[in-house]
Amino acid sequence: MKILAIQFRYLGDAVLLTPALHALKERFPDSTLHALVPKEVTPLLEHSPDLQKVWSFPRVRGQANLALAWPLIRTLRRERFDRSVDFVGNDRGALVSLLCRARERLAPLRPGGFLARRFCYTKTVRTFPESHQARSNFGVLSVWGIETPAQPQIRIWADPSLAAAAEEILPGREILCHITTSQPKKEWPVNLWADFFHLARAAGHEPVFSAGTAAREQAVLKALRQRVPEARMLPAVLDLATFLAVLKRARLLISGDTGPLHFAAGLGVPTISLFGPSSPSRWAPLGLQHRFLQAGNCNCHGRTAVCLSPNSCLAAIAPEAVLQALSEALSGKFVKDSG
Repeated sequence: MKILAIQFRYLGDAVLLTPALHALKERFPDSTLHALVPKEVTPLLEHSPDLQKVWSFPRVRGQANLALAWPLIRTLRRERFDRSVDFVGNDRGALVSLLCRARERLAPLRPGGFLARRFCYTKTVRTFPESHQARSNFGVLSVWGIETPAQPQIRIWADPSLAAAAEEILPGREILCHITTSQPKKEWPVNLWADFFHLARAAGHEPVFSAGTAAREQAVLKALRQRVPEARMLPAVLDLATFLAVLKRARLLISGDTGPLHFAAGLGVPTISLFGPSSPSRWAPLGLQHRFLQAGNCNCHGRTAVCLSPNSCLAAIAPEAVLQALSEALSGKFVKDSG
């Protein structure tokens, strides 16, 4: 049996999909499991032992370009999949599911979208949000006799051929701080990162800082460099595959609610996450070696990408609290407390 798993979402969502992919392979051990994800997501899954192949879908968010995608779709049709499961159930996933022509096409039932969307599948399932996104992915799989695990195991693999290059970039097992996200409202203010750097250095730590490759995110990193020119920064030109290999070497990651937070958890790197408008119960990494700090009440819920408060919601998290969490993590207190 050949199964195609489809997901058109963001980078972090692909990492949180890995427990469901593993459960699929366990449920159907003699099957060949493929995944179809956006091109930029491919490095997160291409070394998974659960997957026979990862297909890279060319896309521009918010735009449909069938001519660009058609050569890939034709190739997928020739694979003659027995089953496909679209974990999102949006318009793009529905059309691609139909065009790939698996005999059984499964998806969650979602409101909205174009009128014929639900007819692109052979079966849709009404699902209910779980407390954590990694568990929510299992809702649609219940049709195939797959139950939601109590503790989903999130796992990704870095490209082993990039280990030497990663060691040159991050020679030791440093503490890595990723200071940006795609949404400014989720970012801890630069002045607090600078204050944390001074506190950490005084405590004997030398944090290394990184940011996303977008121009705005690199501008945030530049602003931090101006405040603490002595701090080490990762190169701005790292592709995702190299960044994963570097991140795997980190002793611990500190970041907001963003893709690299989930990358670190998937790679087995302990994390401290800083949450403001998003829900840690839904998005914080699972497991004993992870801890989150919550900013408290926040006005930034909804679709806005920027903070709506006069002062940043995340500014309520003090650098001293982050340093305390770091000290506890390095001493093993996270696991002890959880035990």
